[in-house]
Parts: sequence; structure tokens; C-alpha cells
Amino acid sequence: MNRKIAFIAASVGAAFVTAACGSSGTSAYGPSTSTGGATPPATGATGPSTIGLQSSPLGQILVDGSGRTLYLFEADKGKVSSCYDACAGVWPPLTTAGMPIAGPGVNQSWLTATTRKDGSMEVVYNGHPLYYFISDKQSGDTTGQGLSSFGADWYVLSPDGNKIDNG
Repeated sequence: MNRKIAFIAASVGAAFVTAACGSSGTSAYGPSTSTGGATPPATGATGPSTIGLQSSPLGQILVDGSGRTLYLFEADKGKVSSCYDACAGVWPPLTTAGMPIAGPGVNQSWLTATTRKDGSMEVVYNGHPLYYFISDKQSGDTTGQGLSSFGADWYVLSPDGNKIDNG
């Protein structure tokens, strides 16, 4: 129950902040706004993003170069993101400047990027655009696992690029 309350609070807060700030500055962690105490992840805004693996209670999961958990959104169609505006305020896309780099255990041939509506490049793994969850406060957090929001479910990814459907 606490997870649902935290998610609802983060969703509502992000929607208000996104509406109030408009498009006045964006980063890979969403609009340039407070993240409720979370440190915005290093996402490669000035260089290529690195994707790695980390052990978690859910098994091996995909993370960024700082150990921040990455998610897929089941509403996405192929490599095309459907998460924008308020959605991207709660689930910021992992963007990159250059071809993403695979860390140990990550398949480099499955790493690509897709162009978002704002022209930024979002990292894609095995056909899934990748996102953060604003309520993950530190490396290894998986508080977004299995949540349903913005019209579909969100899941962490295994090394084979598929959702981990438990937790």
C-alpha cells in the first residue's frame, strides 16, 4: 500500500511540476525540476550512456552506469516511446549522446537509440525504450517494478532484454 501511495504522490507532484515548468529546460531525468530528493542519474547527456547489470532481489537487472534501475513501458510500440509530458516527468527516459555502451553481461548488439519527439536520443535495449522511475532514490531501488501507470505496466529488464514479471 505504501508503494501505491508513494507512486500516486510522485505522479501528482510530477504532473504539477511539469505543468508549472513547461519546457523550460530538460534533462535525461525529465524536466529541470526537483526530484523529491533523488539525485538525477548520470545519463550520458554529454556522451554515450553505459548500460550494465546489477544483482537485485528480482535477479540480475539492467541499470545505468551509476547503478540506477532501468524500466520498460508496456505501452511502447517497438522502439517508439509513448511516454511524454507528465508520464516522462514520473518515468524519465534514459537519453544518450552517442551510441550506448554495453557493460559486462549486456548484449551490445541489442543496444540502440531512438529519436524522441524533442529530438533527444533515448536508449533502447532489445527493442524496449528505457526509463527511470522518479521514486527510485538510490542505486538498486526497484520501487517502480510492476506498477501500472499512464495506461500500462512498468517492469525492470533482465539481461536478455525481457521484463521481469515478479516482485
